Amino acid sequence: MTRAFDPTTALVRAPAAPADLLVSRAHVLDPRTGLDAVHDVLVRDGAIAEIGAPGALEAPAGAEVVDGSGRHLLPAFVDPHVHLRVPGQEHKEDIETGTRAAAAGGYCAVVAMPNTDPIVDSAPVLRSLRDAAARDARVAVGFMPAITRGLRGSELTEMAELRAEGALGFTDDGKPVVSAGVLRKAIQYQRLAGGVIALHEEDPSLSGRGAMHEGAVSAMLGIAGIPSVSESTMVARDAALAGYEDGRVHMQHLSCVESARAVEQAKALGVRVTAEASPHHLCLTDEAIRDSHAGPGFLDTNMKMSPPLRTDSDRKALIDALRSGVIDCIATDHAPHARDEKEVPFEQAPMGTTGLETAFAAVHTELVLPGVLSLAVVVERLTAGAALLDLPAPRIATGEPANLTLVDLAAEWEVGEDGYESRSENCCFAGRRLRGRILLTVAGGAVAYRERAFVAVGA
Repeated sequence: MTRAFDPTTALVRAPAAPADLLVSRAHVLDPRTGLDAVHDVLVRDGAIAEIGAPGALEAPAGAEVVDGSGRHLLPAFVDPHVHLRVPGQEHKEDIETGTRAAAAGGYCAVVAMPNTDPIVDSAPVLRSLRDAAARDARVAVGFMPAITRGLRGSELTEMAELRAEGALGFTDDGKPVVSAGVLRKAIQYQRLAGGVIALHEEDPSLSGRGAMHEGAVSAMLGIAGIPSVSESTMVARDAALAGYEDGRVHMQHLSCVESARAVEQAKALGVRVTAEASPHHLCLTDEAIRDSHAGPGFLDTNMKMSPPLRTDSDRKALIDALRSGVIDCIATDHAPHARDEKEVPFEQAPMGTTGLETAFAAVHTELVLPGVLSLAVVVERLTAGAALLDLPAPRIATGEPANLTLVDLAAEWEVGEDGYESRSENCCFAGRRLRGRILLTVAGGAVAYRERAFVAVGA
C-alpha cells in the first residue's frame, strides 16, 4: 500500500549541530511578521528563543555572539528551482557543492529539478537522492521528479508513488510538455496525488534552434532567435488547462511581457496558477550578450540561458509583475556547467547560468538601490517559493526554527573575484561589482555558511 505524503519530511539535509547564538543590534526585516527595526535575536538550540530591544539580550554561556551593527538580519531564502546535477553530472555540481553555494547566497532550502542522468522519474531514483541529501546537504533540499518518463512528454510517471516518496511536485523542467492532452492528464493526476505541476513553457516549433531572444540584437549578431511568443502561447494554453481541470500549475522562469500578462489574466479568472522570475531576467537584457566583460566582439556564453534574456520592455514588465504579486517569487534556475562546455561558440554552448550565490546581491544592486523595488518586497519574494510548495515560509518570530541570513547591504564585491562555492563558474554576473554581501546563514537551526572574513564577537 502506498503511504501518504508527509510534509514534515519533504525537505532533507545532513545532520548538523543546532546553533546557540545571539545576533545583536541588527536591523531585523521580515515582511511576514512586520519586523523592520533594530533588534537583538537570540537563537537557542536551533530555534529563535527571543527577540529583544537592541543591546537588551544576554548570550547564554557558550553561545556565539554576532555583532549585527549596521547589518540586516533577514529570513533566509527558499529557491524552488535549482539544478544540482545529481545523479550523473557531478562534474558540474553535486549536492554538497550546490547546497554550499545556496548557503553562501543566504538560502535555507532549495528544490532540485529532475533533468539528471538518470532522470528522476521513479521512486528508487528519488529515494536515492533523498538519502544522498540526508548525508551531504548543507541546507534543506526538496525534489521535484519528472511529469513524464524520460522527460519525453508522452507517458506519465507514477505520480502518487513519487509523492509518497517525498516529491514536492512534478516538472519536466528543461523541456516543455508539448502535448496538451498529456498535460491535461497530468493535471488530473496531480489533483489526486497533490503537489504542484511546474512548467517549462516553450513551444519547440517556434523556438526551433534559436540561441537567444529574437529581436534587434539577434538580427545584428546573425544568431537564430527564440521569439517571446514561443513562451507566452504555452503559458496561456497551460493556464487554460489548469483552469478547466481546477488543477495547480506553476510557471517557471517567465521572461517576457506577454507571459506576465497571461498569468495576470489567468489569476483574474481564478485559475490556481503561480509564477516565478529569475534574477537574470529581472536585471539583464539581450544587450548583455554582446556587452561582455571579456572585450568587444566576444559573445558571452554565460548569458545564454533558456528562456533567453529579452528586451528592456520585457525586463520592466517582469519587475512590475513581481512588485504587484502577479509573479509570486524569485527563483534562480541555478544551472551549473563545466568550463569547457561554455568555452565554445555561442550557438554551441549549453543553456544556463549559476545564480545561488549572486541572486540577492544582483537584485539588491540593480533594483533595490535605484528604488525600483523595496527591500521588503525582494525579501518576501525570495522566501515565497516555500508557500508555493505547501511548505512553511521562513519567519523571524519566537519559537520558529532559525532560518536567518545576516547581510551587509553596503558591502561591495566583484562576482567571481574570490572564486565560487559552486563547482561551476558559469555565472552571468561574473566580473560585475555588486552591493550586498551575505555574511552568515543559519539554515534549519544550524550555521550553514559564514563569510570568510566575517568573525564573531566571541562566545
